[in-house]
Amino acid sequence: MGSAGKGPIRTAVVGFGISGRVFHAPLIEADPSYSLDVIVTADPERAAAAAARYPHARVVPTAEAMFALAADLDLVVLGTPPATHFGMASTAIAHKLHVVVDKPFVTTSAQGQELLALASETGMQLTVFQNRRWDSDFLTLRKLLHEGALGEVRTFESRFEWWRPEGFGNWRDSATTAEGGGILHDLGAHLIDQAVQLFGPVARSYGETARQGLNPDAADTEAFVSLLHDSGVRSRLWMNGMAAQAGPRFHVLGSHAGYTKWGLDGQEPALDAGLPPSDPAYGVESQESWGLLGVDGATRAVPAERGAYPQFYRLLAGALLHGGPVPVDPADAVAVLKVIEEVHVLA
Repeated sequence: MGSAGKGPIRTAVVGFGISGRVFHAPLIEADPSYSLDVIVTADPERAAAAAARYPHARVVPTAEAMFALAADLDLVVLGTPPATHFGMASTAIAHKLHVVVDKPFVTTSAQGQELLALASETGMQLTVFQNRRWDSDFLTLRKLLHEGALGEVRTFESRFEWWRPEGFGNWRDSATTAEGGGILHDLGAHLIDQAVQLFGPVARSYGETARQGLNPDAADTEAFVSLLHDSGVRSRLWMNGMAAQAGPRFHVLGSHAGYTKWGLDGQEPALDAGLPPSDPAYGVESQESWGLLGVDGATRAVPAERGAYPQFYRLLAGALLHGGPVPVDPADAVAVLKVIEEVHVLA
């Protein structure tokens, strides 16, 4: 690992679209435990942007060119469409490289289980970029639950909605369900994961999907999922990229109080605008966006926890350099995929 196994962790980021450009490259560059050595993109404009932003990184056009440099790398980060994840992750593991896979992890739970077995056999670390575990609103709600501020939670509602009728302008607009496309794969991977992290394993699931987009052959653009957890909590999750009016991000009802939060975490737009994670303003939510705790007629604004996407790579460095746990157990991502598969069968 780097020199004498002490770092920096020599890293390649594959893909320089939203995932690689907005999330992975800035977070890796900001963490002194890593060096960003290789960026993979075949798009000339993206390659030029990557070279300008990260002049010390080598920009190559293909994964094959990156794997040719495997002897000088420790970690591969896959920010490519999900249909490519299984093949590239298994190839990276075969080259004795640790792997971060963006969500959706892979297209099927069977592929996920195979990757877990390959990583275990070779001793490579494998993890999934479930960055929404470090959203400001999620961290705030988790703290409230830990404190028992709501009493016994009965229902959890979670929404990820926006108004984008023109689509994303990338692979998401045309990918099929078999290719890991659709809003259930894309955002369901986050919302189901958050629900399971908060309230435990799923006993039963139900779901609905709809396709309202411009491409008649693409996967779902709208989804609803209902989960009954072993704990008895009922989670209801909405995902919609064509919502003219968005509902609350969280609406949680307990035996003592409720908690309602509007608006999405601000870390993605901050990173996209170039705000470095080291900036004191990074991850800080304005007071007017804080969620409300209490009962009707007696609510109070709850100070938001600071958003913490950099924590993913801090924890990963601890795993790679010091033998700690990976930030996200890939088995969690397989469990989420099984829920998504069940919903697709029933929907």
